[in-house]
Amino acid sequence: MKLQTTIFLTLLAAIVFACSTKKQLDNPTATINIPTENEVGVKILSAEIAPVKAPFKTIQFTKPTFPSEKVTLTLSTTEINTTTIQKAIDQLSAKGGGTIVVPNGKWLTGRIQLKDNINFHLDNEAQLVFSGEIKDFLPVVFTRIEGIEVMSLGACIYANGATNIAVTGKGKLVGPQKGSIRNRILTKDVIDNVINPNTPVTERIVDGMKQDWIFPPMFISPINCKKVYIEGVSLENSAFWNIVPVYCDNVIIRGVTVNSVNTPRGDGIDIESSKNVLIEYCNLSTGDDCFTMKAGRGEDGIRVNKSTENVVVRYCLALQGHGGITCGSETAGMIRNLYVHDCVFKNSGVGILFKTRRSRGGGGENLTYERIRMNLDLTAIKWDMLGTSGSVGDLADRLPARAINKLTPKYRNIVIKDIIVENCSTFIKVFGIPESPVTNLTIKNAKVNCQELFNAHDLRDATFKNLSITTKDSTLFLLDSRNIVFNQIDFKTPKAAKLDIKGELSDSIIVRSSSNTQNTKWFKKN
Repeated sequence: MKLQTTIFLTLLAAIVFACSTKKQLDNPTATINIPTENEVGVKILSAEIAPVKAPFKTIQFTKPTFPSEKVTLTLSTTEINTTTIQKAIDQLSAKGGGTIVVPNGKWLTGRIQLKDNINFHLDNEAQLVFSGEIKDFLPVVFTRIEGIEVMSLGACIYANGATNIAVTGKGKLVGPQKGSIRNRILTKDVIDNVINPNTPVTERIVDGMKQDWIFPPMFISPINCKKVYIEGVSLENSAFWNIVPVYCDNVIIRGVTVNSVNTPRGDGIDIESSKNVLIEYCNLSTGDDCFTMKAGRGEDGIRVNKSTENVVVRYCLALQGHGGITCGSETAGMIRNLYVHDCVFKNSGVGILFKTRRSRGGGGENLTYERIRMNLDLTAIKWDMLGTSGSVGDLADRLPARAINKLTPKYRNIVIKDIIVENCSTFIKVFGIPESPVTNLTIKNAKVNCQELFNAHDLRDATFKNLSITTKDSTLFLLDSRNIVFNQIDFKTPKAAKLDIKGELSDSIIVRSSSNTQNTKWFKKN
């Protein structure tokens, strides 16, 4: 009798465990609160900054304070207002700082430069419209374009070496109008071919006088600044990247709306070799990548050697763009310690995107993504480390493997968990580099609806666990990939899921405890 009871309890436990496992496989995210579109973005911007909890040490992010003096600008509706605005900024900063108010109305200006302790505030119905003429962005200033240092037009709102600066208010910033800037943007070549990294930076002058082309100004780009705060404003009609802190420390960007859908290379927010950054409650609709981490490009980026690190992106909404959250492709100084959580990517091309090139250097490490909802046109999670021949020539050819050197990039130590992919073309694409595979990757707890399943080359030490995948595709394709585990996967596929393994370097690929497939252990034949 005692033996029968023991057997009965053992069988009961096994049945309960099997049912529990089946339920978990059916909906791996059932117990996880993954936000919807209505639970993120500008419309739920909190009054205060909540404490940040990240898988790495961060500073305490707080709102800035400014001296009480306020100057409301008196502006012209018929003439350009650059001198009036800049004079007010310079004078107030010299007195210790305060708030410069752009009143309601539509005002034209050229480039303006923020100084220490200035809060540049736009009233609710204020529109600050920037000139489209090169002359209104001269003389050239020190800046960084696509990861390379130059002397150029800078940004519509620029700062260099300032401390405690802000752009606030619910007004609108409108980018360069039709004119010489847009007519002469460099489009027929890439920056690597027109800027020699051996030329001193002070001699890399691009002012439109010696060239028949220019680098367009960014929208808001402080460089070498500390305590940068941007809140509430809307940006539209940019000529290039929108919000781009370069070499900055302690940056907060919150409640910002960007619309650059019709701007080629119109990135939303680019964090460029900066540290201790918080981005929250932003809505981005862009002509390129939405939220992007960068760290310099190639030889010049290696020379500067400044990383982007300790960045938190939370409660944000990507409405349109090439990538929802992107690392690269400028990666020379390394992108490390990135934490993206509680975000929604809707109608973007790729959801989570990692880019670099053989000639870019650096890479990314210690990157964590969780509680993300995606509804996408293209791939949910993608690594593109090769690029195209148009930008890097034959370095875009996967083979032959190249010798590892200082420009060889790497992506490693990446965790992606607790995600819902409502729709996408392909769940996962990994296009690594033979001499530098994507390494130490974990993707777990995901519910996915996709057309195609999985395509990876040059991937090493990866675990995929507790995933429910609905797809018309049944093939897990791997090329020169090793130490890969698929564990507790519910393959909702027309046919049983199967491995398609190619390449002499492929080894140790395991599928276990999954539905609609057989347990499989694939090892390289000696």
